[in-house]
Amino acid sequence: MDLSLTDDQQAFRDTARGWVEKTVVPNAAEWDRTEVMDRDIVRQLGEMGFLGATLPEELGGTPCDYISYVLLMEELGRGDNSVRGIVSVSLGLVTKSIVSHGTDEQKQQWVPRLASGEILGCFGLTEPGNGSDPGGLTTKAVRDGDDWLLSGQKLFITNGNWAGLALIFARTGGPGPRGITAFLVDPSTPGFSARPVHGKLGLRAQDTAELFLDDVRVPDRQRLGDEGKGFGIAMAALAKGRMSVAASAVGTAQAALDASLRFALERNQFGKPIASYQLVQEMLSDMSVDTDAARLMVWRAADLCERGEPFEIAASKAKYYASEVAVRVANNAIQVHGGYGFIDEYPVGKYLRDARVLTLYEGTSQIQKLIIGRDLTGINAFN
Repeated sequence: MDLSLTDDQQAFRDTARGWVEKTVVPNAAEWDRTEVMDRDIVRQLGEMGFLGATLPEELGGTPCDYISYVLLMEELGRGDNSVRGIVSVSLGLVTKSIVSHGTDEQKQQWVPRLASGEILGCFGLTEPGNGSDPGGLTTKAVRDGDDWLLSGQKLFITNGNWAGLALIFARTGGPGPRGITAFLVDPSTPGFSARPVHGKLGLRAQDTAELFLDDVRVPDRQRLGDEGKGFGIAMAALAKGRMSVAASAVGTAQAALDASLRFALERNQFGKPIASYQLVQEMLSDMSVDTDAARLMVWRAADLCERGEPFEIAASKAKYYASEVAVRVANNAIQVHGGYGFIDEYPVGKYLRDARVLTLYEGTSQIQKLIIGRDLTGINAFN
């Protein structure tokens, strides 16, 4: 077992870290306050090759392994999870699904444009009445000759207003997961509309949307995968997506720890730095151990994925643990900062707000526990 990074992995992380420090960190607080991110960030993500990480070079991708991929997600999460979400969804959930399940025509049509940042993808699975139970989704796709007519509503869709391609999951058959099919939908198609979701606790600068589909006509050639196989496509995407969320949680925890260390060494009370007090050191130590443990869980999942071995349970464990760690570490960071942690002059409040959603999307912590429990016992507690 070798836990050291290769030269290529180290170089990739250094590149990502340098870009985040130069481009993301100086703007993160202002984007958060105004709830507006500079959309030129998409072009830059494409130029850096981040929107094509792990994709085949012949499709415009940036060849790298999954350890490098989670290192990228950690660095983006350390800088601003609103930026990380752009990459996680467009690349991790949409583009990789096309590479894995698309026809040659679909790959050539969409993947190079997504990898370059010419367009973004959004992942249309969650609905107002179906979050943790995606198998119960109600958006419908009805055959009309060689086309499908899609009607329904999606909610909490990252990149939904910015996207040039929507991966929409709709019901083409009976109830349950087996009746779901995936479609590649151009958002400019008549009947497709998006509305921003405002008032979020965290990820304020990230584009989050509600999607509406009113008899959106989609040619059958834009169906992704076989009819009735959409649920499997979605679950495969989310399994890898959980590694991304877990890695970004590690980045958030690391950022909160780094900020707390700086503050504890500079802040004086009772005539000496607060870092010299035992209870402050206890908090810092807990934060450091939690962050390191979460990082190792993420690396284990990524290593299994890279070697082609079953990784789904490891990814669920990493996502569950790392997301909870991010909340715990960010909360301790506010405690270390005292009253200063409660104002946005310091970044730790934003870390806590952003970290909180990591325990919710791509499967809540409770859903991850049920996945892990099912693996341990062989008993399905979902129904």
